[in-house]
Amino acid sequence: MSNSADSPQGPVRRTFRHPVRVLTAAVFALAGLIFVTSANTAKGTNIRTDSSLLKLSDLIQQRSGKNAGLDDSNAALRDDIDALAQRDDGSTKAEDARLKALEQEAGTKKLSGPAVAVTLDDAPPNATAKPGYPDPQPNDLVIHQQDLQAVVNALWQGGARGIRVMDQRLISTSAVRCVGNTLILQGRVYSPPYKITAVGDPDDLRKALDNSPAIQNYLLYVKAYGLGWKVDEHETVTLPGYSGTVDLHYAQPVK
Repeated sequence: MSNSADSPQGPVRRTFRHPVRVLTAAVFALAGLIFVTSANTAKGTNIRTDSSLLKLSDLIQQRSGKNAGLDDSNAALRDDIDALAQRDDGSTKAEDARLKALEQEAGTKKLSGPAVAVTLDDAPPNATAKPGYPDPQPNDLVIHQQDLQAVVNALWQGGARGIRVMDQRLISTSAVRCVGNTLILQGRVYSPPYKITAVGDPDDLRKALDNSPAIQNYLLYVKAYGLGWKVDEHETVTLPGYSGTVDLHYAQPVK
């Protein structure tokens, strides 16, 4: 092996040895620069726990809470407007009755009556397939937008007079949307379990749920992987009036 330097492999090893040393030195120098920069930036504070460095999830929750506060403020202002509108403005009883009917249809007024409540939830942690079913994929174990939409659509088809998702009343422009398994509804963010409550005839509402092909498909995953599904009936439930804005920012009325 004393003459290995003269072999074809000798020059190859020497050719790579020098750049490796230079690269190693450069990496250590860069690491040192990063450490010094971090120390100067932190100035004795813990960068990881600095409250000014909000995570995206924290920012979303913060904005969701702010939107909830704005909804409450908007609802209070709407109550003030309604109180002023009750003064004699020269309108006839027929016009007043028509206005109240339109307010009920728009979902801006409270609504009480018998109701059905549906609760959906993700599968338990470390859920496994029941015998006879394939092993689950991650998407099989969480609630999706299509599942929530299936329940809402079935309840409307069952004659629901009003629907609440979590703590918000739905109106004609409401959109039930999910990012991952997080629900985003009218500017606010929710995590499972999700509760959908509909005021209407309980028998008709249950029948609509049972007859929905999309819900029947969801129930297969309930049976196979343990996704949450619960249906309750209530003698009387009061849904809140919609408290958000009713302005259309993108859609334009048909002329």
